[in-house]
Amino acid sequence: MKVKSVCIKIICGFGIAWAISGCYNKKNSEGNIFHYNEFNGISSLDPAFAKSQSTMWAAHQLYNTLVEIDDSLHIIPSLAKSWDVSADRMSFTFHLRDDIYFHDDDVFAGGKGRKLTAKDVAYSFSRIIDKQTASPGSWIFNRKVDTIQPFTAIDDTTFQLKLLRPYIPILGIISMQYCSIVAKEAVEKYGTEFRRHPVGTGPFQFIDWEEGQALVLKKNPAYFEKDEAGNRLPYLDGIKVSFYDSKATEFLLFRQKQLEFINDIEASFKDEVLTKKGTLRKDWEGKIELQVNPYLNIEYLGILVDSTNDLVKNSPMRFKKIRQAVNYGFDRRKMVLYLRNSLGTPAESGFVPLGLPSFDSSVVKGYSYNPAKTKQLLAEAGYPGGKGLPVVKLLTIAIYADMANFIAKQLEESGIPVQVDVVQKALLLTMTSSSTAAFFRGSWIADYPDAENYLSVFYSKNPAPPNYTRYKSAAFDAAFEKAIKEDNDSLRYKLYQQADQIMIDDAPVVPLWYDKVVRLVQPEIAGFPPNALNLLELRRVRLKK
Repeated sequence: MKVKSVCIKIICGFGIAWAISGCYNKKNSEGNIFHYNEFNGISSLDPAFAKSQSTMWAAHQLYNTLVEIDDSLHIIPSLAKSWDVSADRMSFTFHLRDDIYFHDDDVFAGGKGRKLTAKDVAYSFSRIIDKQTASPGSWIFNRKVDTIQPFTAIDDTTFQLKLLRPYIPILGIISMQYCSIVAKEAVEKYGTEFRRHPVGTGPFQFIDWEEGQALVLKKNPAYFEKDEAGNRLPYLDGIKVSFYDSKATEFLLFRQKQLEFINDIEASFKDEVLTKKGTLRKDWEGKIELQVNPYLNIEYLGILVDSTNDLVKNSPMRFKKIRQAVNYGFDRRKMVLYLRNSLGTPAESGFVPLGLPSFDSSVVKGYSYNPAKTKQLLAEAGYPGGKGLPVVKLLTIAIYADMANFIAKQLEESGIPVQVDVVQKALLLTMTSSSTAAFFRGSWIADYPDAENYLSVFYSKNPAPPNYTRYKSAAFDAAFEKAIKEDNDSLRYKLYQQADQIMIDDAPVVPLWYDKVVRLVQPEIAGFPPNALNLLELRRVRLKK
């Protein structure tokens, strides 16, 4: 192993654990290191491949974007200190800071990081849509940016983005980790190894990564951001990520104070920590901090509605009244109370979740538990009491099996027979992407805080993903297309609500609950508030001694 400026030792412990010597040794109480476990692992440190939360979290420490989202879900400056929008709303001109440097790396002259320029932005954006990159994020600019010259460096500190047509959510798009700015020299020198040799401008810089064991980052001493008192961020000296794939092990390490926090609570021990009302049990009070915050994520069941698909031709779910009957046929409130310990809000409105400014449950009317309505709809669809209704197969993954069985049991009581099939996550993703799953469990996490991100899931011109149900509605499309061109917020929100209501009435999905960020945090952690995107924000974190 190559020895860096900070020594790293491999020691025995839980399998192979890592400790950082000197200032990086937490156990010696000399360090100021933030420890967390990444249960799902990290596949790449290249932001062009930041499609999972685990990769997004790492990318957010190593890179910056032109703009970012604050805790109030407002778009604020980052690498760009300001921007202008042309009168026709087709051109965005960004004025960059001139005090930002890439991390020190051998790829630069003398190993010293060079200044970031607008050419780096143009290169990074172009790389996302370059077919040779094969970025899973290439879709973010599809049918949105100019096809001839979408990205232009006008001078060192001025970057211009041109659109094909007005598209108001574009600022949210470029806040995504896919749009992190990278150095061309590093990408070209390291090639495929750039995935494990990142060079960015972020608050932390790469030290070492033993895949499946640990990732170590250290403070970027030249980071450009400062706090209100003029102190340079970040406060932490570094970050250490472990990769235990057992939630039980992760919880044990947290209890032993080897981890600063854990994200979400495993079903097997949530009742040990939480009451049914979603609060800490008395024996945990004062020992740990429970953080709960609205999360821009919706959990749902998807229904394939493509009438040309053989699966749909032979399914009773092709009838809207049957899909609506399913939506009325189970108790979301009871499910969230008993299976989620109240950590979520029953999804009785539309697909756009609680937490977004356009959400309004008094305007968008969804479904609540109404077994009488379910029976009425079944009769109207030609299946009185469910007589003659074939068994419907619901595909889910293991961790949601209890939820699927709860729903199936209640639907059966209303006359809708459901068979729950548990499959591997990779298989379910393949089946939903290839339209070979007729009824399936899904979730949608916001990439940026705009309802367009959710409603695009039902836009008929979108493939699967994101349109896994293959929903198609001229009325929905018209409202959606009008909304993304509207720069008046209140008018755009009304159009979003209109589109959401059209879709929810057609019922290609069964919304389950609007999620919440749930974190268990050590009491010694300060400056670590949750956020609606559940992005790991460590720039202002302090470890209290």
